[in-house]
Amino acid sequence: MEFFTLVFRALQSSDLAEKYEILSGIDIDTIYFNHNSCVLDIANPSYANICKIAHPTRTRRPKGGNSNSALAKILHSIAHIEYSAIDLGLDAMYRFRNLPLEYYKDFLQLTFEEIYHFSLLESLLKELGYLYGSFVVHDNLFNAMQKSRDLISRMALVHKGLEAMGLDANPFVRAKIESCTHVLKDRILNCLDIILRDEIGHVSRGAKWLDFAMRQENDTRSLGEILNNFREFNVIGRIPNIDARLKAGYSMGEIEELMLLNGFSDE
Repeated sequence: MEFFTLVFRALQSSDLAEKYEILSGIDIDTIYFNHNSCVLDIANPSYANICKIAHPTRTRRPKGGNSNSALAKILHSIAHIEYSAIDLGLDAMYRFRNLPLEYYKDFLQLTFEEIYHFSLLESLLKELGYLYGSFVVHDNLFNAMQKSRDLISRMALVHKGLEAMGLDANPFVRAKIESCTHVLKDRILNCLDIILRDEIGHVSRGAKWLDFAMRQENDTRSLGEILNNFREFNVIGRIPNIDARLKAGYSMGEIEELMLLNGFSDE
């Protein structure tokens, strides 16, 4: 089979097991790449027939996590980000052509790690008596994917920008879980640690391939200048995880620039 055909099939599927099976059948070093094949669009996210989609303001996480319901809502919101990230990794492989083999290897590994994260969270949800799709979700990441149509925009907005929002959120979610008394507490904290570790690597891949794309295009814009075209998306938390962002390839100048872009500099 051909690489982009298989990846697009996985991108369209809403069955996680099928996505994994398709990707597991790819030998990245020997598979045929038809870089001239037509690039097709998808109109709706693959989770659209699993989850009810609502505006982001209707999907806020609860303040505490002692009850099964509250804890499930917290885990579900994280699981949705991880599920969305699976499709973001797939689309990054599918949409952008004639890139080094290392690029496709990087995003194939990223996608497998996102599948692993989602599987961990889904297992915890099931123990609480819930499933992915039990709560409403937003399509913010899918919209960002649809609006970033070139490699520079995609890497800047999604894989270096929005993925790093997870780095900022992780310590606050961790603190919320640490304050609860639920029997699953330690397992959830371990899951959050795994996600943080891997997401630093994911953001660093975004930084790596953004630098590559900008060199290819002789583009000298700063990260903030690129993301100024996408002001509808928040790309940094009010309290950024500076240590994690630096490990992931950010500079302090970029962090400060994004704080200013999002209007947080004077707070």
